[in-house]
Amino acid sequence: MPIAVDIDVMLAKRKMSVGELADRVGITPANLAVLKNGRAKAVRFATLAALCEVLECQPGDLLRWEGQDTADG
Repeated sequence: MPIAVDIDVMLAKRKMSVGELADRVGITPANLAVLKNGRAKAVRFATLAALCEVLECQPGDLLRWEGQDTADG
């Protein structure tokens, strides 16, 4: 997928667990894991905003575009 999710990076910087982040954002740890592992097809802006508020970061700190792999095309 051309969009990479860097929630792990921000969790490490903030020394926060997945469970704590899920509780503070108001989503289940399972749904956060789907997003964190790059398996999500979409993310609501409200969820992205809550993640940014709790992690004190910008959306670009959590999501980045990697483009297509040259092996795919």
